[in-house]
Amino acid sequence: MFPGGTGDIGLGQDGRIRHADNFVVRTREAWNRHGYAVLIPDTVGHRNLRGQRSSAYYAHLVEDIIVFVHWKDSGPVFLLGTSQGAIAAVNGAVHAAPGDIAGVVLTESVSVMGSSGETVFSAHPEKVQPPVLVVANRDDRCNVAPSQDAKRIGSAMTGSHEVTVLMVAGGKTRSGKNCGSLAPHGYFGIEAEVITKIITWLDATIRTSTLR
Repeated sequence: MFPGGTGDIGLGQDGRIRHADNFVVRTREAWNRHGYAVLIPDTVGHRNLRGQRSSAYYAHLVEDIIVFVHWKDSGPVFLLGTSQGAIAAVNGAVHAAPGDIAGVVLTESVSVMGSSGETVFSAHPEKVQPPVLVVANRDDRCNVAPSQDAKRIGSAMTGSHEVTVLMVAGGKTRSGKNCGSLAPHGYFGIEAEVITKIITWLDATIRTSTLR
């Protein structure tokens, strides 16, 4: 799972996380309860990943993460990215070896160019081949992740045989910014509903792949 913002979650040597508000970080135990193991990479030396997630360098890092996960577990692997992290998920999916990942989940994807200088379209979504789920919140007011772009993102995934666009609604606002984690952009207050819907898609994708 790839968090948004700078990508820095502040993971300490003791396992504590200083920046735990991001959607994928604060909900990690909920995914565990559904039977999914979660890996969330931190940045090295608090590096700012803005503008780097669509790069070839970062794609290689994601490839290493995928290899590590397969080494630890024989189950199917999905890439899930939220906000700026959606760029990382697309980039990783594009460069993953055939069969290495079972699917890609993009939540509140950055689709409008902002200060980071990259969007999900910078990572060549047309080259993604595994199944894709695009999730967007109609009540998200983040200017670089408009919900109406969800269908455009899905339509750009021309290399995938299965693309699903899921629209949700609701959420509370505690963040001071529309693109903050504790806002509809981060599914604050509707986490359980969103996770359940994503899990339904994940489970169905696994079942379908085993029948092929």
